[in-house]
Amino acid sequence: MSDGNYMGVTTGTVATACSLAALDAIIDSPDIACVKVETPKKVLDIIIDECKLISPFKAKAVAHKNPYNDPDVTVNLDIIATVELLDKTDDESNVIITGGVGVGVVTKPGLQIPIGEHAINPVPRSMIVKNLSDKVPEGKTAKVTISIPEGVEIAKKTMNPKLGIVGGISVLGTTGIARSMSSDAYKNSIVKQIDVALASDVGELVFVPGNIGEKLALKKLDVTKEQIVQTGNYVGFMFEEAEKRGITHFTFFGHMGKLIKVAGGIFNTKHAVADGRREIMVAHAAICGASQDDLQRLYDSKTTDDMMDILNEIGLSFEVSNSIASAIHERCLQRFDLDLNVILVDMEGNYLNNNMKL
Repeated sequence: MSDGNYMGVTTGTVATACSLAALDAIIDSPDIACVKVETPKKVLDIIIDECKLISPFKAKAVAHKNPYNDPDVTVNLDIIATVELLDKTDDESNVIITGGVGVGVVTKPGLQIPIGEHAINPVPRSMIVKNLSDKVPEGKTAKVTISIPEGVEIAKKTMNPKLGIVGGISVLGTTGIARSMSSDAYKNSIVKQIDVALASDVGELVFVPGNIGEKLALKKLDVTKEQIVQTGNYVGFMFEEAEKRGITHFTFFGHMGKLIKVAGGIFNTKHAVADGRREIMVAHAAICGASQDDLQRLYDSKTTDDMMDILNEIGLSFEVSNSIASAIHERCLQRFDLDLNVILVDMEGNYLNNNMKL
């Protein structure tokens, strides 16, 4: 299913299609090339790559997500559903769902799935149940096992290890349809870090832009990985979500080149959205007394590291860094009512300002 290559389907939709195909193979015929899946939005036709009967009461189906205009790590991965018909007990649902190889297991609180369960989210679970329930023969239960063989390796490229989902990826989806170039899925992923940290009661949080910030924070601060939340480019979104959850104070730690943008009121730090680093640096250097010639040198610099070298040379690096850190604190206090401890560092983790409380 696609719309000019701008839309795709979720892993939950493909998992549901495979489950449906495997059940159909048991009760009807294994020669299945396509199934109709009812999603929360619409009915979709999903192509099945392979479907085979393993025994009279067990079958397996395989399908994949076609590429669409989005950087989705699950595109082209084999998603497998194995369905086995078992005798139903009195208090048992006629569809039960579990995970196999490559589907992660939840090990931390704060997610939609309880600890110990496979990371198959509520909407995919409900889709599988809804699409299969009416087809399960009387007196039987369909045991559905979802596997994603390459999921163990792919999970390393996702937020799952940080969220406490081990051994594979998650089966996701809220509408059954994946819309290209939408930031919603990514935002939903990163905000879970806050929920997991709060549910684990880990203490004061440290927000960092990404992996480099996390590594430096672990090296320089007396904190654990569980206390660290990565914002990606969505600083404003993550701060807003923190405020919604009753968080009023945390540490904002990271490289000057990322955090400086917030001093200028830029809360989406993606380069293509907005930059302004040299203008912000020049403004604060001017406030701190830099000469016109030095301001021009700063303005002509290509990177913030180059700018910091100039500020070190003229003896203003600490003053300017403190001025920028104060501006970041003020911007966040104005917009979110958040009292932040701002720590600016270089690529080696050296502190650039003295507004440090950790």
